[in-house]
Amino acid sequence: MARADPFSPAERAAVMRAVKGRDTRPERMVRRLVHRLGYRYSLRRADLPGRPDIVCVSRRKAIFVHGCFWHGHHCKRGARAPRANAAYWSAKIARNVARDARTLDALSALGWSSLVIWECELKDDAALAARIRGFLA
Repeated sequence: MARADPFSPAERAAVMRAVKGRDTRPERMVRRLVHRLGYRYSLRRADLPGRPDIVCVSRRKAIFVHGCFWHGHHCKRGARAPRANAAYWSAKIARNVARDARTLDALSALGWSSLVIWECELKDDAALAARIRGFLA
């Protein structure tokens, strides 16, 4: 049996409006790391498919910073399924995953390389730095 939402519809709408789509904490952490590694970048280039979070134009490299839940990662946090309105959330996350795949394919077709950094990867700074350095080199 589905658990009732503890929030009223108006409160739930306010909570969902507060979920940020840009300049999130994970995105800011990755930007600081990329800058610390000595790379310069642009943010959210609207002329590229999917508006990558970080773009190194001269290298034709795009970095996406994905939240594990919202983009359907296969980690502990991403695999968590909401109990309330489960059909809606599973369909929404499936649409996000499909859109992400289309975006990566479109960027590749334009000659761009892409890197997806998952929120759960931010815990290991050294490994993330090595991965970014390898991608941007």
